[in-house]
Amino acid sequence: MTRPGHRDGYPGTVCHFYQEDTVFSHVKDLQFEAKPDAPDAAFARRLQEVLGGKWGEMTVANQYLFQGWSCRLPGKYKDLLLDVGTEEMGHVEMICTMIARLLDSAPLSLQEAAAEDNPMLTAIYSGSNPAHFIHSGGGPLPVDSSGVPWNGAFITASGNLLADFHLNVTAEAQGRLQVARLFHMTDDPGVKQMLRFLLARDTMHQNMWLAAIEQLKDDGLEEMPVPEAFPDAEQENQFAYQYINFSAGEEAAEGRWAAGPSPDGKGQFSYQASPTAHAEAPVLPPGDPRLHSTPPSGT
Repeated sequence: MTRPGHRDGYPGTVCHFYQEDTVFSHVKDLQFEAKPDAPDAAFARRLQEVLGGKWGEMTVANQYLFQGWSCRLPGKYKDLLLDVGTEEMGHVEMICTMIARLLDSAPLSLQEAAAEDNPMLTAIYSGSNPAHFIHSGGGPLPVDSSGVPWNGAFITASGNLLADFHLNVTAEAQGRLQVARLFHMTDDPGVKQMLRFLLARDTMHQNMWLAAIEQLKDDGLEEMPVPEAFPDAEQENQFAYQYINFSAGEEAAEGRWAAGPSPDGKGQFSYQASPTAHAEAPVLPPGDPRLHSTPPSGT
């Protein structure tokens, strides 16, 4: 994506803004090759996870774009979000292309797989997702590896950049973890090559969001805890840096979170060996009889 004052997109970008139009436009070239050496419908099903799963490319692409569209701070942070969101939309297209190619020439029935006299084809057919053929005619679907549809509730765009950037680190870490697992589930050289590219970009993006977090702090825009602007005097500060042990044993007391200065520099961690009740057990009054809740005994 490029915007007014930016250069046009390079091969692999999905869309860009023109100086005179400020609209999305599709660039046909892929950012990286997405071509398997052989069909594999079973792996196509697994690859759906990093397309339409909770931490898949559809999630991060939309998450970063919505964060960018909601960003009220013009300049580098808005550009960062929209640039990376558009790159991730390019990764959506790459994975969709790979899934479609993995489904090409895949057996459509158990009999067809068995006719090839190849036990591997039978195994691949048994692990395929019928919806790939019935719903999309041999193409990708906006679902995860279990067939659960992608959900817009997967994305977060809170308007607070520090909160969102921390979540973005998590999204990239979870996404890279899943791609790394998929890497060990295939022997196809073409698939592995695309996964190597995605692993590398996820490495960049994890580090990029961590750098953006530090940049926000260096620019004096945000600090921990989020939201920094909420006055500390309005919270119960006796509990603000207290670790409370809710488990048998004292091992948690050995952690960095149980003693010493807090990362935000505003307090000292303390350790409480067992929880303390600060209020009596609640007793609710009888409910509105029109709602037909079970009344307390004796009423």
